[in-house]
Amino acid sequence: MSFGWFLGLNLPNQLTLLRMVMAGFFVVLMALDTLSTLTAAYIVFTAAVITDYYDGKIARERNLITKFGKLLDPVADKILLSAAFIMLMAMPDLELPAWAVIIVIAREFMVTGARSFAASEGIVIQASESGKNKTALQMVYVFAFLLLVVVGRVLTHGGFEFADLYRELVRLASFWGIMIVALYTLYSGVHFLWVNWRQLLPDHQAE
Repeated sequence: MSFGWFLGLNLPNQLTLLRMVMAGFFVVLMALDTLSTLTAAYIVFTAAVITDYYDGKIARERNLITKFGKLLDPVADKILLSAAFIMLMAMPDLELPAWAVIIVIAREFMVTGARSFAASEGIVIQASESGKNKTALQMVYVFAFLLLVVVGRVLTHGGFEFADLYRELVRLASFWGIMIVALYTLYSGVHFLWVNWRQLLPDHQAE
């Protein structure tokens, strides 16, 4: 019955749910932490990002935009990216301070909670431009540094002399990169509250 429910959804919503499933596979592959599983995790993450692009594109072009999709699509992105940053933080190849990852995840909890509250009042808050930019920046970070880690593992296994220097440079770059991601994520959260605060206040306070 549940599979029939899935088939009853339109294609963009199916792709969104598929992205959530792929996030689970991504976590498992990252946890195994071998060169082959990290490579597979990179492929899975890339495929998930592609579904993120096409579910929105198809929904707009075929006029398949639904309230369900408006709510679920950002949630799927948050699940995928929160999982990615947690798994990257645990990797010795990268330098991701816990506080920076907490900022990333806390922002997602805050926005998801706000959207849920608004939805209970019959209000659908769509993703803002800064929110979309934040998501794109986070995806680029994961995409780039996971690839750099895989390359570093290949160099190490190949016995290249400069492998240690390469991996140290990747660690340094990952630290400054997550600083940029965390700061923009914080900005996008503040911007979300600033733009939508009237919709989030109880009716008697919004007047």
